[in-house]
Amino acid sequence: MLDDGVSPGGRPVPSSPPGEQAVLELLTQGKLEIEGRLVDASNATLYCTITVSGRGARTAKNTKVACVYKPIAGERPLWDFPAGTLAGREVAAYLVSRSAGWDVVPPTVMREGPFGPGMCQLWIDHDTSVDRIALSRRTDHASLRDMAVFDAVVNNADRKIGHLLPMADGHLYGCDHGVCFAEDYKLRTVLWQWRGKSLPRRSVEALRLLNAQLTEGSLTTELSSLLTASEIDATKIRVETLLKHRVHPYPPADWPAVPWPPI
Repeated sequence: MLDDGVSPGGRPVPSSPPGEQAVLELLTQGKLEIEGRLVDASNATLYCTITVSGRGARTAKNTKVACVYKPIAGERPLWDFPAGTLAGREVAAYLVSRSAGWDVVPPTVMREGPFGPGMCQLWIDHDTSVDRIALSRRTDHASLRDMAVFDAVVNNADRKIGHLLPMADGHLYGCDHGVCFAEDYKLRTVLWQWRGKSLPRRSVEALRLLNAQLTEGSLTTELSSLLTASEIDATKIRVETLLKHRVHPYPPADWPAVPWPPI
């Protein structure tokens, strides 16, 4: 895995750090080769390698990384999300995570692939020694709490334990964000341990940073090709609501609060 560089958290105008920008360029421009399929996924999810030859400003000669490619053509229709939009939602989730400085979503881009356009995300070799069930129940893990706030912002309808990717250094990534950004409140997650609790200062600061990017920065423009205008407006409202009340949300009363199966 390439060096992710310095986290953008706390910068007045968030941008991809140098290492992460190199990863994004590689994911966008590199040669994509399919190695296999992740058969447990409900949509077509392909394990690939991506390679770039030559030497550019940021990418070394013959750089190769593993990635996940989800072609739009392989998405199964859902009753509550428009057809062909899941890949774009995955990219949008990455942009929101980056803009707030959370860094909970691996670098993700939209690109052409062997089966047409789709999302391409850096493969994360997570720490398999971590008990992810025990991890999902912790209340003292800062990155896990960041994930809970992030999920509230993107309205994640499917935060399962298996979507948590803990790293050896304690950092936490999440994957599978295709069913996010619905206009209606559909938060469904295994991370309800902070419901009704006051948001920590770091979450408030991240939300302020994100709000600035949605209202004054370039994030809304970036999201406009991935989400509808009403979905972007709903995201802005969720951020503003979290900043106003400064508490973790409660489970929805008319929607299953935990995904099934939870793992």
